[in-house]
Amino acid sequence: MDKVLGLIAGCGKLPGILLEEAKKAGYRVAVCAVEGEADPKIGRLADVVEWVRVGQLGRLAMFFKRESVSQTVMGGKIRKANLFRGQVRPDLEMIKMLAKARNRSDDSLLGGVADYLKEKGMPLLDSTTFLDEDTLPPEGVLTKRKPSRKEEQDIEFGWRLAKEMGRLDVGQTVVVKDQAVLSVEAIEGTDEAILRGGQLGQGGVTVVKAAKPNQDFRFDVPTIGLGTLEAMIHAKALVLVTEARKTIFLDREELVQQANTNRISIVSKES
Repeated sequence: MDKVLGLIAGCGKLPGILLEEAKKAGYRVAVCAVEGEADPKIGRLADVVEWVRVGQLGRLAMFFKRESVSQTVMGGKIRKANLFRGQVRPDLEMIKMLAKARNRSDDSLLGGVADYLKEKGMPLLDSTTFLDEDTLPPEGVLTKRKPSRKEEQDIEFGWRLAKEMGRLDVGQTVVVKDQAVLSVEAIEGTDEAILRGGQLGQGGVTVVKAAKPNQDFRFDVPTIGLGTLEAMIHAKALVLVTEARKTIFLDREELVQQANTNRISIVSKES
C-alpha cells in the first residue's frame, strides 16, 4: 500500500519543495491547496489536488480521509492579513476549532489545526521533515562580507528583542539601527516590516529573524527567500540575521549570490 502524505499548501515556494522531496522519499502526495495563497502550478505536481478556501477545515479533512492520508505536513504561510478582509467563511469544523482557541495568535490557531488533524488520525509532521541540511544552514557568516563591530552590537540588541517578540507570539522579525527599534513584524509579515524599518532608518539597518523560544516546527517555521532579500535591497539594509538550523532558506545559492552583489551580510546565529 502506498504511503500517502497530505500537504496543506500556502503561499511561496516551500510547498513545491516539500512535495518534490516527499515524492523522492516514496510518498504519494495529496495536496490541499488554499485558494488565493497556493501557486496554481502545485496542481500539476501533485498526485491529486483539492482547492479550498481559508476556513474550510471540514472539507480539508474529508479530502485527506478520501485519499487515505495517514500523515500531513504544512508548507507556506497563510497570509494572516487576509483573515481580516471579510473573505473568510469558516465551516462548522473551523468554528468549533476556533471556539477552543485561546486567542487568534499564530500558535493558537495553527496549533488548533494540528490538534484537529491528530484527532482525525492524520498527525502533522514538522515542516522541516523532508528538507536537507543545505536548506537549514548551520552557524556562521554565509556571505563574503562580515558584519562590522557596530553591526555586531545591533545584532545582539536585535536578537534579544526578536526572541522576546517570539515568546509573546507577536512576530519573528525586528529591524534595528544604532541599537534602536525601527519596526517589529506583526500581521503584515516580514517583508513589509523590513520596508517600514528601512524607510524609518533611512537605510543601513539590521534585520533579525529568529525562531520562537518554543518554536513548533510543525508550522510557522522562520523562512527566508528571494523576496526577503529584495525587500532588504529596497530598504538599503546591510545585515540579515537568522537562527542556525532553525530557519528555512529557499533558493539559498542564488540568495547568497545576490546578497554578495549588494554587499549584504547574512549571519546564521546559534541561539
